[in-house]
Amino acid sequence: MEQRVSLITLGVPDMDKAAAFYDALGWTRAESPDGVIAYDLISQTLGLYPLEKLAEDMGLPLSALGTGAMTLSHNTRSTQDVDQLMQAAKAAGAEVLRPAGEVFWGGYIGYFRAPDGHIWEIAHNPFSPLSEEGSFRWNGF
Repeated sequence: MEQRVSLITLGVPDMDKAAAFYDALGWTRAESPDGVIAYDLISQTLGLYPLEKLAEDMGLPLSALGTGAMTLSHNTRSTQDVDQLMQAAKAAGAEVLRPAGEVFWGGYIGYFRAPDGHIWEIAHNPFSPLSEEGSFRWNGF
C-alpha cells in the first residue's frame, strides 16, 4: 500500500446542510454522480455521503457509526489565516470548540465542529511550512 490517503468520505446525516457548509467556506464542488458530493483537494478528494448509506456499504448498523473520534486538519500559511478561517466557519454554522490560540509546541490552532458533526482543526505550524501550491508535509518542504 502506498503511503497516501486518496479520498476522505464523511458520512453525514443531511447532505444539503453539509454541502452548504463547505460551499460557504468557499470550496468548489467537483462533478460527481447523484448521491455523492465531492470537493477536490490538493492530491485528495473530500466526499460527502449519506450516513445511512455509508453504514449500509460497510455492513454495519447505523448505531455503530459516529463522528468526532478523529479530526480533519487544515494547515494554513499564517496565524491570521487560522483566525479568518475560524470566523468563516462560525459564520457558516460551525460550533467553535476551541478558539484559535497558541499551543505548547509553538503552533497556533483552533477547533470547530461542522454542522454535520465532524471536527476540524485549523492550524498554523511554523515548523511545517506549506509548499507553494499548499501541500502539507510533517516537516515542511
